[in-house]
Amino acid sequence: MLKKKMQSYDTPQRIQQMGLYPYFRTIESEQDTVVRINGKEVLMFGSNSYLGLTNHPKLKEAAKAAIDKYGTGCAGSRFLNGTLDVHLELEERLASYVEKEAALVFSTGFQVNLGVISSIPGRHDYIILDDLDHACIIDGARLSFAKTLKYKHNDMVALEKLLSKLPADKIKLIVVDGVFSMEGDLAKLPQIVALAKQYNANIMVDDAHGLGVMGKGGKGTGHHFRIQDKVDLLMGTFSKSLASIGGFIASDKDTINYLKHNARSLIFSASLAPSNAASVIAALDIIEEEPERIQALWSNTYFAKQFLTELGFNTGHSETPIIPIIIGDDYKTFELTKRLLAAGVFVNPVVSPAVPSSSSMIRYSLMATHTKDQIAESIAKIHTIALQLGILDIQKKEYAYRS
Repeated sequence: MLKKKMQSYDTPQRIQQMGLYPYFRTIESEQDTVVRINGKEVLMFGSNSYLGLTNHPKLKEAAKAAIDKYGTGCAGSRFLNGTLDVHLELEERLASYVEKEAALVFSTGFQVNLGVISSIPGRHDYIILDDLDHACIIDGARLSFAKTLKYKHNDMVALEKLLSKLPADKIKLIVVDGVFSMEGDLAKLPQIVALAKQYNANIMVDDAHGLGVMGKGGKGTGHHFRIQDKVDLLMGTFSKSLASIGGFIASDKDTINYLKHNARSLIFSASLAPSNAASVIAALDIIEEEPERIQALWSNTYFAKQFLTELGFNTGHSETPIIPIIIGDDYKTFELTKRLLAAGVFVNPVVSPAVPSSSSMIRYSLMATHTKDQIAESIAKIHTIALQLGILDIQKKEYAYRS
């Protein structure tokens, strides 16, 4: 039966046969504003390296020095033999950076959400999710014995309706993305905080795409709204602005102590490589020393957003360097992605089932190190090919409908 099921899954093969398969494109160079694919230079507008630090010399030097000192791995979990002094240094830096009492480092961001969300609420408690939350939040909730409830994206009336029906004496953990990774919009944290206070709930924010981007010094979405102290748990990853791999949770000392002894994805998983930990510390140094990087990222964001809007593209409700270009047709989204790559522009397609086919989009993301010329060139090519495919007409109709 297993073999039969595997053989019957042929969706990728059918898209490959059409010449439209857009995944697992192989990059032959470092991650930068320009990458090399099949020996050809391509403008990169599909990266999460918002501050452009993945190839920074200081991060490379820090990683190399850590390998020289500690080797390539820890050969065990944090719980047993895999805790190094560099992990503790990183946790102290992260806690200070996001203005929390303590932090705990995991080997991936996905594992943070699996371990934290599954271990805090119990069998008679509740997890409350925005229906556009990231997959790792959903999977963390699936592992929990708590009951999971969802509300319509950013719908505070729906959230209050859920909260009002739940017992006052049970844990009610609201888990949201600070920045939603496909749409680029923000969680309505001020309203969520007010509702959490009213109904005795707690808040966990996944700020994977907010750290290094939102708030003064890139301290995150909670800091942007000046309510960081009202967020009970703050999760972040190292694979975006911090230019490495791994993740962390920050909270009060009691919560971190509990998670150190109960989060299964920490206890039963290998420790973060020392080179990754050291490079994240170096990234935090650069963020503090070079605030102009975040300013450049936002300058690029405003420039791109205005240019796309003037050309008639529907960019949804984005408030961040993640700009969705709504296409509204899966196959035209694939075709646009394919033609753009041939024209020297890398973007990411987002199609069903990730979003409804009517909301399929190009995810266009910016870096602090992009030049205005690179942005203008990429958007001009998107515009030209969109006209060829008849996409802009769809865009205009959709934009008028939504407005």
